[in-house]
Amino acid sequence: MTRSILKGALCLTTALATASPALAEFTERTFRVSNGINEDHPVATGMAAMQECLDEQTGGMMQMQGFWGGALGGDLQATQAVRSGLQEAVVTSSSPLVGMVPALGVFDLPFLFRTPEEAYAVMDGPFGDSLNEQLDAVGLVNLAYWENGFRNMSNSQRPIETWEDFEGMKVRVMQNNIFLDTFSNFGANATPMSFGEVFSALETKAIDAQENPYVTIDTSRFYEVQEYISETKHAYTPFLFLFSKAILNSYSPEEQQALRDCAIVGRDVEREAIQALNLESLAKMEEAGLAFNTITPENQEEMLEKSQVVYETHKAAIGADVVDEVQATLAELRAAE
Repeated sequence: MTRSILKGALCLTTALATASPALAEFTERTFRVSNGINEDHPVATGMAAMQECLDEQTGGMMQMQGFWGGALGGDLQATQAVRSGLQEAVVTSSSPLVGMVPALGVFDLPFLFRTPEEAYAVMDGPFGDSLNEQLDAVGLVNLAYWENGFRNMSNSQRPIETWEDFEGMKVRVMQNNIFLDTFSNFGANATPMSFGEVFSALETKAIDAQENPYVTIDTSRFYEVQEYISETKHAYTPFLFLFSKAILNSYSPEEQQALRDCAIVGRDVEREAIQALNLESLAKMEEAGLAFNTITPENQEEMLEKSQVVYETHKAAIGADVVDEVQATLAELRAAE
């Protein structure tokens, strides 16, 4: 009887050892994720989906802790902390990172992408992989490209239908040389300004216009002090889900793979959520009385042609090979349509 019990116990121990090797590779961890945006943004929806995936893959051992609205510092400051190994992760737009990886400046080029699907094909393909290698070289692991989305114009003067409509307009832009040159090239008075000052400047007419994704224009209530909104789609900027290379290297291979897999799950949910919310935001702003217009494909093409001087000015800084590779990829995609 005793031998039978002992034999059964040994069998059970062996079965447990062979049934749960993966769980043995997961350590209980909580990691911080910094965000410049607020918790009502679709990034939070993506993070919830990512956490659900992590719960399934790790048995609840890996937990994300989101910090919103720049609570751990601005995008650049937080990214530097991640790079240094002082913080685990950050979700940031590509634009603040061009000082670290100049090739990311390609996403700031005007009228580069026509549709989100074009952007996904570039980011999720070999080109995105090559950018990830450059990020890795500076201590950052990009788990996945999430979506910030297309930027569009609101203003208090007139509909934007051609590039000439920008002439003389005072447009707030980010402190970004490509954005400054893009709008100056159209004859606008491009004015760098911190995001927190924009509403007041629009309200007092210190500036006429600003440019952001629809969700941002809505949640920041810029539509309350604007008359027109035009679907210019003049730039597409991704979010990057960056993890500290130094910290990630201390994780087991199973933990690293779970993070990569689940960041992609979160990416797909976040992209779908932001596109749906963009449509809701636009509808809300039209209901509030803003006059909305789109731009004809012909006028969009003229804007791109007018912007080639911006491409030439910044091509060397971004990397001529980088710009050429993206344009070649897009040409192949459009030829296949």
